[in-house]
Amino acid sequence: MEQVIGKDKKTRVRYSMLALVFINVVINYLDRSNISVAGTALSKDMNLSSEQLGFIFSAFGWTYALLQIPGGLIADRFGPRILYAFCLITWSLATVCQGFVRGFAGLFSLRLATGAFEAPSYPINNRIVTSWFPEHERASSIALYVSGQFIGLAFLTPVLTYIQSQFGWQGLFVCTGIVGLIWGIVWYLFYRDPLDHPKVNEAELTYIEEGGGLFRGRQAGTNKASVWSWVNVKQVFSSRTLWGVYIGQFAVNSMLWFFLTWFPTYLVKYRGLDFIKSGYLASVPFLAACAGLLLSGFVSDRLVKQGKSVTMARKAPIIIGLLLSISIVGANYTNDTALIIAFMALAFFGSGMALISWVFVSILSPKHLIGLTGGVFNFMGNLASIVVPIVIGYLAKDGDFKPALVFVGALGLIGACSYIFLVGKIERVVTHDPQEGVFAGE
Repeated sequence: MEQVIGKDKKTRVRYSMLALVFINVVINYLDRSNISVAGTALSKDMNLSSEQLGFIFSAFGWTYALLQIPGGLIADRFGPRILYAFCLITWSLATVCQGFVRGFAGLFSLRLATGAFEAPSYPINNRIVTSWFPEHERASSIALYVSGQFIGLAFLTPVLTYIQSQFGWQGLFVCTGIVGLIWGIVWYLFYRDPLDHPKVNEAELTYIEEGGGLFRGRQAGTNKASVWSWVNVKQVFSSRTLWGVYIGQFAVNSMLWFFLTWFPTYLVKYRGLDFIKSGYLASVPFLAACAGLLLSGFVSDRLVKQGKSVTMARKAPIIIGLLLSISIVGANYTNDTALIIAFMALAFFGSGMALISWVFVSILSPKHLIGLTGGVFNFMGNLASIVVPIVIGYLAKDGDFKPALVFVGALGLIGACSYIFLVGKIERVVTHDPQEGVFAGE
């Protein structure tokens, strides 16, 4: 604690740490979604069918989803500074290599590698926010860093289409990968945990801790070995409330992965739009999703500060958002480009509202299992990254995309029902921590 400075007015170092996470998320999603921009061109160059393209789109999700639980355990075990730098550099190297492949097998393998190295990223994000922010700022801070995936893609998708038009899809992968390599070094140089940061003062640490921030005993290498036990894994799979948010997250991510994979191809191949024009139009739903996310996060925190029940303040925006996401089906009933984009934007706005769902990991999971719960939560949600692209590929194989949009809209309805009927009162899940002999959720 000798590094802590000042004792009066609290510092605001937590916001600079959040800004670093925001940029991580932007780069994270650039390397997930660059395949969607490249999809039409590379499928033509490699002579891929819609079913094969669906498998390429899903490859990232196979390893990303399956490694979420190990990723959550790793996030609980090691510090964010070193672990995130390692992840950034390795997934960016895999991205650069994608620019040099010549066939289905090579590209599929490298997408698997990208997913594997990105797997710990969101459990790390959640750990950072849980450490740096009090509970009443949690939803808005999550909304701010998650908005990076939409703000980045909204403003950079036209840039990505331009890069591809100039340098081909190979150059697109190389450029996005190099950005991540550079940022991995920047992250390592500037990120610190609360107790290790030289500019945070005692007032800010007290503010965070009294508000429910969890940073004591969370330095790298100090977490208990009990986190690794199968007993703990069983605990986070045995709660009906947690299952409710798991199913809901699958639904939320289903909409997200449609936009991250098939959306540009839908506009170009199935709606006949010009490739460059599609890059600009594709930005609109991402901006709408960002607006929905930020609105939901700040309204949810405002309701908590006004004394509304946590259950209502956290669940209502997500349920409303998931119900709005069903509007994607409306695009099946018009050929007007403006209306198609409007339906897509409204649906993604709703999906964005529901993406504050990460707040439930912080407020529901046992205190000693936040990383593990986050890993399970993200695993269940990112099963959508495997299922949705493949199912859409098969549904659209005959040239009709309408069944695919009905499929995505139906998943939004299932997610809303999950939050309505399975997720009950919002309170921390109580489990026994054998290392301490106490109930860790209390």
